[in-house]
Amino acid sequence: MVEGGIAKADKTEFTECWRTTWKTPYIMRLALSAGIGGLLFGYDTGVISGALLFIKEDFDEVDRKTWLQSTIVSMAVAGAIVGAAVGGWINDRFGRRMSILIADVLFLIGAVVMAFAPAPWVIIVGRIFVGFGVGMASMTSPLYISEASPARIRGALVSTNGLLITGGQFFSYLINLAFVHTPGTWRWMLGVAGVPAIIQFALMWSLPESPRWLYRKDRVAESRAILERIYPEDEVEAEMEALKESVEAEKADEAIIGDSFGAKLKGAFANPVVRRGLAAGITVQVAQQFVGINTVMYYSPSIVQFAGYASNSTAMALSLVTSGLNAIGSIVSMMFVDRYGRRKLMIISMFGIITCLIILAIVFAQAAIHAPKIDAVESTTFAPNATCPAFAPLAVPNAPPSRWNCMKCLRSECGFCASGVQPYAPGACVVLSDDMKATCHSRGRTYFKDGCPSKFGFLAIVFLGLYIVVYAPGMGTVPWIVNSEIYPLRYRGLGGGIAAVSNWVSNLIVSESFLSLTHALGSSGTFLLFAGFSTVGLFFIWLLVPETKGLQFEEVEKLLEVGYKPSLLRRKNKAKDVDTA
Repeated sequence: MVEGGIAKADKTEFTECWRTTWKTPYIMRLALSAGIGGLLFGYDTGVISGALLFIKEDFDEVDRKTWLQSTIVSMAVAGAIVGAAVGGWINDRFGRRMSILIADVLFLIGAVVMAFAPAPWVIIVGRIFVGFGVGMASMTSPLYISEASPARIRGALVSTNGLLITGGQFFSYLINLAFVHTPGTWRWMLGVAGVPAIIQFALMWSLPESPRWLYRKDRVAESRAILERIYPEDEVEAEMEALKESVEAEKADEAIIGDSFGAKLKGAFANPVVRRGLAAGITVQVAQQFVGINTVMYYSPSIVQFAGYASNSTAMALSLVTSGLNAIGSIVSMMFVDRYGRRKLMIISMFGIITCLIILAIVFAQAAIHAPKIDAVESTTFAPNATCPAFAPLAVPNAPPSRWNCMKCLRSECGFCASGVQPYAPGACVVLSDDMKATCHSRGRTYFKDGCPSKFGFLAIVFLGLYIVVYAPGMGTVPWIVNSEIYPLRYRGLGGGIAAVSNWVSNLIVSESFLSLTHALGSSGTFLLFAGFSTVGLFFIWLLVPETKGLQFEEVEKLLEVGYKPSLLRRKNKAKDVDTA
């Protein structure tokens, strides 16, 4: 270890992970069993995007009220904030395994409540229970995997949790498509989440606690027994010695500050190692959300409809592509995170995200500018009492019919019945109602209420896909890896909980405000705003987040003791020291 820097880690090929787990399948059993929490995390955050389309059809008040749609989506996130906060305490007090078991129970309760919900408020209650489970799983599953993994393949194994999160989102879109024409549609979509929760509960019941947590609780023999099943025989003693050194240092710290939650919280912020770990951990978690990823995952079908694809089935099918790319990106992360490092992957990912967001802003701006015109004659003669109330040329002298297009019609809370001859020809601006939608369809036309037919729609889908491709391998999985390994053992549950809370608070802000932002700024302005947030996030990742690939937990702790500075700043400081001399 060199002051201000990090020890050189051996390059770990992706195949090393498979070689190790092939020789010791118990490691993969631990990782995959805990990773089902990631699958549930991904499923319950992804499934709502498709289910919401059909909830709106069953409940008129949800269709009319944008804030109610946002609440149904974001209440799971609000629940996750509480789940992550309480989960940190449960992790340290009762163990990682117990936290996962409790999360499974919460997932199951939430799924059952939503499946039988008679009213929107009951769906919201179910989403809150699911959120509790998501919050606990989001920080416990990677932590359990991390502490049960050899350091040389830890990043790849923790990435399996990221793969299962994105796999869960992909699976949720498949389930959405499978139940499109089934009676009960959204009830099945939301209720299916109970099945993996039951499976994980059964698997985790038969698995041991984290060896590091056991050692911390003076259950040394149990800890050794598990490490002997994870590490080669010649490495077990060294791992036990490293654990002993780390735990003794933490117990000495505990003797000074105490063991209550308040004392531990105070001690965490008084400890420079934990403070620096939290600065890095919170930075990557907040940045992960403010690139706008969960607006894409929660509202993907809606965004596709903004791009001009009106059909629910078409929107969900195209959304399946984006979630599939997200899952593939997680596999790429598993291949490279232990070879090229966490920091490098995140920085490259952020550059790609910013580029895609700027291009998406341009594409949606062009789509709005070139939206189909409004045919004044059709709009007033299409059907009795069908004309959009806002489409009154005499009442709006500064916006005569010649200046109206589809986008202005939709922003006036009306619907656009496209031309039956050509999709981009002028159409009728009519009232927003199910009856008008049926009338439009009966005449062989397409009814638009969320987006306009556009020649640029295809480009929007392409760059949404590219956005996912550059997001998933870096910012998609790496923040969870960083937070599973950057805190001292005594503060690992607390630190991971605080960082997870910051992630879910950021998620709540972004998901709750997305529909309102698109209404106020348009899709173009919203994506441009996310590009600005991403640029700020990139700077702080470069400034605060160290590289931890290939390092033992104890080495990460020593790295943070001296403080981290980017190599550019270290060179400048050295140059100043030379000038002073």
